[in-house]
Amino acid sequence: MKLTRHIPNFITTLNLFSGSVAIYFAFQGNFEFAFFAVLLAALFDFMDGFAARLLKAYSPMGKELDSLADVLSFGMAPGAIAFSLLEQSAFPGWIRFAGFIIPVFSALRLAKFNIDERQTESFLGMPTPANAIFWVGISYSFSGFFIQNPWLILLALVVLSGLLVSEIPMLSLKFKGFSWSNNSRKYILLAGCIVILVFLGLDAFGIIILWYLANAIPDLLK
Repeated sequence: MKLTRHIPNFITTLNLFSGSVAIYFAFQGNFEFAFFAVLLAALFDFMDGFAARLLKAYSPMGKELDSLADVLSFGMAPGAIAFSLLEQSAFPGWIRFAGFIIPVFSALRLAKFNIDERQTESFLGMPTPANAIFWVGISYSFSGFFIQNPWLILLALVVLSGLLVSEIPMLSLKFKGFSWSNNSRKYILLAGCIVILVFLGLDAFGIIILWYLANAIPDLLK
């Protein structure tokens, strides 16, 4: 068996490892290290799919491993972030366990995605990496604000968990061609992300996810 067939799965394990590191730092309240670990996991999540397409190394095992890694990196890691934010707030201690709603709905989202043949070119519901990047983004940049206003954390938990399993169409950045007519909304999304990054730097990531969600509004109005 060619070793190249194992490259995508190896990259997926790097995603899983990065997610595990993020969970550790999230429970420590080290939001900066958790932020970078989740971003690294997201990079590996992109690279494993790219490598699988490039090497034509698809496998049932790879699909299952990818979902298991995503539950950890983009489910449990943001759940640990929400847990730590609530733990540091003035809310009663038991409220912090509400953060674990995120891995529950992330697992439901991934299970639904794996059996849904409608999501080959776009998404129905919020992708788990986007949800994870929102949580690590706000904890990295605005942790003090959210700790002082923990009701916003609970509101985000409810809204984003609902979006994970919703039927709302959301953009995927998979390109089959590069024409403006077929990809205008994707180009607008990317242009907005670049502008936000230029102005906010590393503080941009939570805002970028809100911009991504805003791009679903035209489909809701149809």
